[in-house]
Amino acid sequence: MDLGEKFVIRSNSLDPKQGNILISEPLMNDFHFGRSVILLIDHIESEGSFGIIINKQLNAIVSQIVDDFPDFDAAVYLGGPLAEGQLFFIHTLGDLIPDSSPIIDGLYWGGDVETLKTLIATGIANEENTRFYLGYSGWDAGQLVSELVHNSWAISNITVEQYLNTPPEHMWSTFVQQLGKPYEMWNRFPKNFADN
Repeated sequence: MDLGEKFVIRSNSLDPKQGNILISEPLMNDFHFGRSVILLIDHIESEGSFGIIINKQLNAIVSQIVDDFPDFDAAVYLGGPLAEGQLFFIHTLGDLIPDSSPIIDGLYWGGDVETLKTLIATGIANEENTRFYLGYSGWDAGQLVSELVHNSWAISNITVEQYLNTPPEHMWSTFVQQLGKPYEMWNRFPKNFADN
């Protein structure tokens, strides 16, 4: 085996699906995507894909960003480089919010914002069941699979409990660890090779 071949990172799947997470390879040097975990909200190979970075908390709360929002101290996360001025939300409230779309069993994307505001005002929607993101991440048709071919991402699954209970700052390393032995080296790569 060629010595360089030993360090090639191979994708564990070329078949992404809605509800998967994408875990960035450790050497990706990008403000948005370095050490990122992206929840795939939708994937249709012939049309494209979009998702939300779920592990990059910003130094802001939602009521600071949206003027006509109820007083709500929920954190805001960086969702991706597209539409960075737009706020999106993911929740576990299901049919309580009309027009929301299932991502995985028990986890939903978006829905009627006025209903969300009412649920916040009544305490039904809270920081435990609703998260907010500025921007999103998107790929044109075929682009995501091309990035997988070039080993930019590993694909895994996530449960609602993992989404809600894994501290965002530990998501990348935790989910890399769950990929198993072939990916052990990922967690040993320094974040910045200048520090090495």
